[in-house]
Amino acid sequence: MVTGACKGLEAGIAHPRAADGARVQPDSRRWFALGVLLLGTLLPPLDFFIVNVALPVIRSDFQASSDLAQLVVSVYATAYAVTLILGGRLGDLYGRKRVYLGGMVGFGLASALCGLAPSPEVLIAGRLLQGITAAIMAPQSLALIHATFPAEEKNRALGLYGATFGLASVSGQVLGGVLIEASPFGLGWRSIFLINLPIILCALPAALVLLRESRTNQGARLDVIGACLLAAGLLALVVPLVEGPRLAWPWWSVPLLLLSGVLLWLFWRYEQRKEGVGEMPLVLPSLLAAARLRRSLLATFLFYALASFFLIFAVYQQAGLGHGALAAGWAILPLGVGFLCGPLCSPRIAQRLGTRTASLGMALEVTGLVLVAALAGSPAWLPVPLLLIGLGQGIALPALVRLNADQVAPSLAGLAAGLMNATLQISAALSVALLGGLFFLLAPDGAPAATVRFAFSLTSLAIAGALALAAGLSWQRTSDAND
Repeated sequence: MVTGACKGLEAGIAHPRAADGARVQPDSRRWFALGVLLLGTLLPPLDFFIVNVALPVIRSDFQASSDLAQLVVSVYATAYAVTLILGGRLGDLYGRKRVYLGGMVGFGLASALCGLAPSPEVLIAGRLLQGITAAIMAPQSLALIHATFPAEEKNRALGLYGATFGLASVSGQVLGGVLIEASPFGLGWRSIFLINLPIILCALPAALVLLRESRTNQGARLDVIGACLLAAGLLALVVPLVEGPRLAWPWWSVPLLLLSGVLLWLFWRYEQRKEGVGEMPLVLPSLLAAARLRRSLLATFLFYALASFFLIFAVYQQAGLGHGALAAGWAILPLGVGFLCGPLCSPRIAQRLGTRTASLGMALEVTGLVLVAALAGSPAWLPVPLLLIGLGQGIALPALVRLNADQVAPSLAGLAAGLMNATLQISAALSVALLGGLFFLLAPDGAPAATVRFAFSLTSLAIAGALALAAGLSWQRTSDAND
């Protein structure tokens, strides 16, 4: 059990070469348990992607404004990003299996509320609850994988974990379209939320039987003040990043961003004081004092600059090439296929390259982005570099997960999962705001197709630059580990 100030870094930080999985007593049912955990990994991103295709129908059904319809997406993303670190810490303190089951039940109830919503306001409230419960559930999946699998099997398990994200990105919009077109039982768009209920009803008894409890810090209490300060700080940061581009950066966006800096500084000082007097903070400052962990989190942050690519690619396809929305959706499919296949290759590559696997994956992404930028005027060739981007992303993601987790003691696996997932979500919001903003600055509404193609090429190169930095950071991290 980690107590007090953790007696320095050694209590919270694992040596990069430490085989944390070696201490795990393998469960003979662990691969069946992994299937249950991957359902908890699949549902949060699936419910993000699946809603996009349903927005026009939802808006028409409720006769809602476009701003209200967009809140259906943004309120989920905001709640998810803000709650992830707290969700991971809850699992460390109160039991990861217990919190996972509670999060899944809550996600099911929130899905039912969305599916039965009589008004857009109730739907938005349901999406808010979906985001919160998804953030409680998601970090437990990753923490339980680390607690369940020995070191020699962890790369394979994490490869399947990464493939689940690829499956969500590929299947989300396709499944949404199928459900809306088929309209089972006359439910229409409501079926995209209610489909979660039979999945969860099957997963819950399996989780009760197959998952072993994993818990640390027994007797420690939740840092409520720290949790409130962190939630307020992240909320003040994420809301302007998510809503600012949609609302043309209203006056309140800058004050909120400044307030987020103040709140996060107060949170950090409070956590330092709490750790200094021997109490258990929400996030251990001594943990983030480790250069290796900071570097791997920064690499993770830069890695997800790719989130903005999905936005600019859709606009490029329609405004730059004159394709319809359906054709634009199919055009991104090679990237999704690569993202699905990449994690399946990652374990074998990791056996040879170790943590440098992340650098290799990001190098493939950089190559693909440079080719996409060069071929923006020749769309017939785009599937090849798109496949390369997806393959690289799929190879890099599981390696980055392992890279971050290896810096943290197993007792803090939930916190590590929450930190990494929150880093990804905040990076996505920031990259869409900044790199998406660059794209629209270069190609405002009504710009000629050639201008849109130029803006797409330049922004793709900017994303490639961020990924090149991330590849360098993760490669440097490996060099340090070998010292």
